Amino acid sequence: MQLGLRVGAQGSLGLRLVWLTALRLVVLTAVLTVATTVYLRGFSFGSFSSRFALVTVALAYFLTAISAGMLRLGRALGAVAVAQLITDQITWTGIVYISGGPLSGATSLYGLTCLSGAILLGLRGGVIAAIAGAAAYLALCGGMIAGVLLPPSDQPIEAYPMHGSDIGYALFVNLLMLCVVTLLASYLAERLRVTDGDLEIATARAREAERLAGLGRLAAGLAHEIRNPLGAIAGSIELLRTGGTLSEEDQNLCEIVERETARLNDLVGDMLDLSRPRAPAKAVMDLGALARDVVILAARSGRGTDVRVTFDGPADALVFADAAQLRQVVWNLVRNAIQASSPGHEVKVVIAGDPDGYALEVRDQGPGIPIETRARLFDAFFTTRTHGMGIGLAVVKRILDDHGFPVDVESRDGEGTTILVRVPAATAGELERRSVI
Repeated sequence: MQLGLRVGAQGSLGLRLVWLTALRLVVLTAVLTVATTVYLRGFSFGSFSSRFALVTVALAYFLTAISAGMLRLGRALGAVAVAQLITDQITWTGIVYISGGPLSGATSLYGLTCLSGAILLGLRGGVIAAIAGAAAYLALCGGMIAGVLLPPSDQPIEAYPMHGSDIGYALFVNLLMLCVVTLLASYLAERLRVTDGDLEIATARAREAERLAGLGRLAAGLAHEIRNPLGAIAGSIELLRTGGTLSEEDQNLCEIVERETARLNDLVGDMLDLSRPRAPAKAVMDLGALARDVVILAARSGRGTDVRVTFDGPADALVFADAAQLRQVVWNLVRNAIQASSPGHEVKVVIAGDPDGYALEVRDQGPGIPIETRARLFDAFFTTRTHGMGIGLAVVKRILDDHGFPVDVESRDGEGTTILVRVPAATAGELERRSVI
């Protein structure tokens, strides 16, 4: 799962890099065209400013070609993005130098790279671009103030400010612009990322709903076709087993057939419950009595004979819920705990009162659930067992969500698993309505 997310993130970054590389070429071409035809139109082709502009843009084209080659390899895309941002800011500094120095209008190109950085890498990319742009611009301004960097030899010296008093205001405004653009671009990029993530989640949910709807149609059509022969098989095996004419080995075989028939019947029931949910018909009910009944039934059927199933709870625990659906919840949790247990283990169902109502716990002594799989434990069709389809716990989660009852999972490797369901106690008004009825 994590590997898939990393691959997806790399693919998304690569796509953004492709688009921004293409945009970079367009902007470089536009800047070169404007610089040579507008700002430098009075200069000869061999002048210093013209040659400087051509060399600067040519180097930018060359670095873009290298980036494109790295993109084709699909490796170190994060490093490629950072390198593009830094080289862009250096390129814009060269254009700023030959188009008026610190007061040049080309300083707005720094903000464009900050926007690109935010789109590529989020806040980190915007900050990297802002730091690179600020460092390059500060170096340009500092060099001119210190007299280390002189104006282009073919341009009038009076067009270039050389003193701190002349450059200070432009320096402050441009650095402020870099900070504001970086923050806004990073915020917008983060909002876009969150919105895109929400859209992906909604799309995944829609696909899951469509799949479950298809499962519902299939299950509804096959339920009777499957259950009728299962009932006939179970009845026939029961007659054979109780006829008194079978050997002990044949009796054991009949028990295996009965157990597997019951498992298939439970599977069909789970599929129907998952694919055709109904709204809970809530009424006051005794959760304690229900849990005791389920424990007695589980202890007498299936693997309840080699896994001890016990109950610990109050004499009564009145709650407001759908009794049939809550019985399904407890049964599925107990059945799942038994399946996760080895012979001789104990599955314990505990109901304890707390200030908010009752805590229903189903504890097993199985191998535990790895932390990386707990988040998907209640997903439909997700299972860690070789046998099973991962439907029972999905039914549990859907019923509990419909009731508004939270469920938690506590597990440690080798120390078993506890599934905890919190059920509010019936209110005085609900109990009064029950007594009136």
